[in-house]
Amino acid sequence: MADKITLEDLRPAEGSTGKSKRVGRGRSSGCGKTSSRGHNGEGQRSGRASKRGFEGGQMPAYRRLPKLKGFQIINSRNYAEINVGRLDALNLKEVSLASLKEIRKAHPSCDGLRILGNGEIKNAITVKADYVTPSAKEKIEAAGGKVELV
Repeated sequence: MADKITLEDLRPAEGSTGKSKRVGRGRSSGCGKTSSRGHNGEGQRSGRASKRGFEGGQMPAYRRLPKLKGFQIINSRNYAEINVGRLDALNLKEVSLASLKEIRKAHPSCDGLRILGNGEIKNAITVKADYVTPSAKEKIEAAGGKVELV
């Protein structure tokens, strides 16, 4: 059976502790004269703390390098999004991107239509869209409407 560990047996792991460096205690200590701080300059002074990114007065990297603003998506599509709850108020039998542009509910620059599932619908309508959420499709079909993906 293993011996019990008592408080007298506890000690730090091998090599984990060492004597602290005592600076400014004469030449023979190896840390005399300048106390390992080098000669002159800001770093030798007490209380010295340079700010993040400081490079000794040289123009720092965060100012030398160009500021890149993300990247451009080449074939991006601008979707018109409309909730199911808003479709009732439009009083249309067929909802499509063209019909929404006609009644000025979609911006002319839009090149796709997405139907989202927020709200309730009572009228049976036909929806022609690029994307319809599953909940929106369920609600439209429950009201007797039809969903067509373009």
